Amino acid sequence: MLKRHDRQRDILNLLEPNQTRAIADIAKTLSVSEETIRRELRVMEEAGSIVRLHGAVRLPPQEIEGPFDLRMQKNVAGKTRIAEAVVKFIADGDTLFLDSGSTSCFVAKALGEHRQLKIITNSLAVAQAVRKDRGHTLFLAGGELNMAYQAFSDRHAQDFLAGFRPSLSVLTVGAVSVEHGLMDHSPTEAIMSRIAYSTASRVLLAVDQGKFGRIGLVHTAALADVDILVTDAPLTPAFQDAFSHAEVVVA
Repeated sequence: MLKRHDRQRDILNLLEPNQTRAIADIAKTLSVSEETIRRELRVMEEAGSIVRLHGAVRLPPQEIEGPFDLRMQKNVAGKTRIAEAVVKFIADGDTLFLDSGSTSCFVAKALGEHRQLKIITNSLAVAQAVRKDRGHTLFLAGGELNMAYQAFSDRHAQDFLAGFRPSLSVLTVGAVSVEHGLMDHSPTEAIMSRIAYSTASRVLLAVDQGKFGRIGLVHTAALADVDILVTDAPLTPAFQDAFSHAEVVVA
C-alpha cells in the first residue's frame, strides 16, 4: 500500500507553478479514487502545501528566501559560528546529508579537516565547497535545477535521496514556530527535507536566530523530529521548552 507521504509527494510532483489541475485528472494519473485524492488534499491544504479550488487544485504562490547568492551574504558571522559548531558532530568516515540552505554551504566549507566522508547533497554550492583533497565521496542529486536555490529538488532528486541512509542529516529551515513546527518556502525543498528526516539516523537542525518565530509556506516537520539544534543566539523560554527533548548548542 502506498504510504500517505508518498502519495502526497506524487500529487505535488504533478502540479506546476501558476497552473491548476483537476482532481479527476490527478486521480486518473495516480490510479486511485477521487475521494482518496480529496482526503490527501485536505491534509495538504492544512499544511499549506496546496490551494484547493472547485474540482481542482494548485500550488500556493511560490515564496522563496531570495537568490542564493544574496542569502549567502546574510548573517555571515552567525552562520560561520553555527557551521563550526555543527562539524564537531561529524566524525571522519561518516555518511551525511547536507541540504540546499545557505548555512549548509558554510558547513561544507568548515569540513576542511575531516577525511573520508560520504556527503550526499542536492546543492550545487555545497558540492563545489567540498574539498577535493580529503578523500571524500560526493553524491549529488540531479534533475531539473532550481535556479533560485541553486539546487535539485524535483522527483528525480527526491528518489535519489530516498535511496540513502545517512548517519546524520544536516538540515536548514525557512521558519521555526512553536505552534506550527518547521516550515519552508518551497514545496519541493520541503519534500527533500521530509525524506532526510525519515531516512537519517540523527537529524541536526542548523538555524540562525532570524528564523525563529516566523511562519513559512509549507510545513516540513515537527520540532520533536529534531535530535540536535545548533543556533547562534540563546532561545526564548518558549523555544527552550519546545526543544527540551533535543541537544541544543548555541554557537
